[in-house]
Amino acid sequence: MINNIFDTHAHYADSAFDEDREAVLAELHSKGVSYVMLASSSVKDTAENAQLAGCYDYVYAASGVHPESVDTDPEDYLDIVRKTALSSPKIKAIGEIGLDYHYEGYDREKQIRFFEEQIVLAKELGLPIIVHSRDATEDTMTLLKKHRPQGILHCFSGSAETAKEVIKLGMYIGFTGVITFKNAKKAIKALEAVPLDRLLLETDCPYMAPVPFRGKRCDSSMIAYTAEKAAEIKGISVQELVDITCENAKRIYSI
Repeated sequence: MINNIFDTHAHYADSAFDEDREAVLAELHSKGVSYVMLASSSVKDTAENAQLAGCYDYVYAASGVHPESVDTDPEDYLDIVRKTALSSPKIKAIGEIGLDYHYEGYDREKQIRFFEEQIVLAKELGLPIIVHSRDATEDTMTLLKKHRPQGILHCFSGSAETAKEVIKLGMYIGFTGVITFKNAKKAIKALEAVPLDRLLLETDCPYMAPVPFRGKRCDSSMIAYTAEKAAEIKGISVQELVDITCENAKRIYSI
């Protein structure tokens, strides 16, 4: 069994885990998972994740508002994100924050404002950011180059060229089970371009389950399949890759 897994991005506050959340979290450690980072999508998530992180030694959390929540979260969201981030030593990042232009109808200007405000907050608090970027590479990179925060591009879907730009900014890049999919050529090219000392593994659970679980609910133990594919691409053993990515995650999250 692979040990020392760090799932750098998970959503256990999601309703997909409502029936068995405690059981799933309690079993992860026995399945080789040493650390889990809970990413938040809204102020509601932020509060729930902070509570969950307080219940398990190996679970940490981030405080932040996802771009898809900018139209529904309160205008004083930033004060809530700040207070939560300061409320516990288990809060290790601001996120997930960023831009998502995939669907029509979202207010791009408001997304950009929320993203930039949370980047500034993260720098003020000395915390890394967890970045969500979907169909918004140009605006995302413009803001990252402007502020140069510490942090992670999670569930990376960009090109190898964009990955190299992210690395030049001193940031880390997270890959999900997508790299195990048959149509993952772009993601694999990007993974090839990321040096080992900037590579992270994540599930984005309950989403993005790797093959052979594609389409099913994902959990942190399934990261082992993502690790196998990443290790094959990097030409090292699975355990070595898991150990390296765990150390990378501990470094960026100051754990």
